[in-house]
Amino acid sequence: METNIDSPKYQGQRNQMVSKLESLGINDKNVLIALNNVPRHLFMDPGLISHSYKNNAYPIESGQTISQPYTVAYQTQLIKCKQGDKVLEIGTGSGYQTAILSYLGFDVFTIERDVTLFKKSSLIFKNLSIKIKMNLFADGYLGIIDSAPFDGIIVTAAAKEIPKILMNQLRVGGRMVIPIGEEDQTMYRFTRIDKSKFKKEEFGQFKFVPMVKGK
Repeated sequence: METNIDSPKYQGQRNQMVSKLESLGINDKNVLIALNNVPRHLFMDPGLISHSYKNNAYPIESGQTISQPYTVAYQTQLIKCKQGDKVLEIGTGSGYQTAILSYLGFDVFTIERDVTLFKKSSLIFKNLSIKIKMNLFADGYLGIIDSAPFDGIIVTAAAKEIPKILMNQLRVGGRMVIPIGEEDQTMYRFTRIDKSKFKKEEFGQFKFVPMVKGK
């Protein structure tokens, strides 16, 4: 089976996936276009290629997962960023979410704490010529203070509590989208109003792997 290139078969499956996402309420046209163009099968475990365009999460290396397409689309839609905005991703993982952000024309800064995932995603970015502003092997809990402030921050693992150090790396008007909780995880969006004030919004229940400190 061809796993390293795109094909009409995969494009057809992506068309069906995007139609499903629209029916589930994803309405940002740019996000839908991105998901219709980024080949998810290139980020999957080789043994699960046939499941690439199903709306499910699947295991990857190091006990992590590639998020379901709906979750990727939903988080990307929530940050409400535009082309040229600086976006920080906490948890590169498979690199699929990173590729979506890059396709949208964001200046993407991404952090991965697991060396196996970092090396694999870095190779994929290189092979697919995916433009990444900064790709770091580091502790995501710390963010990238030297590159702040960011217009958007996406956290792709569930934190036990609000990581204040990340919130403080948002510009005024910037948004952070993050799942919080242990067994029951809720998606939140924090918008920075001024230096010390944030608007908090809640967006329902999701399931993520836990966010881990250190590397």
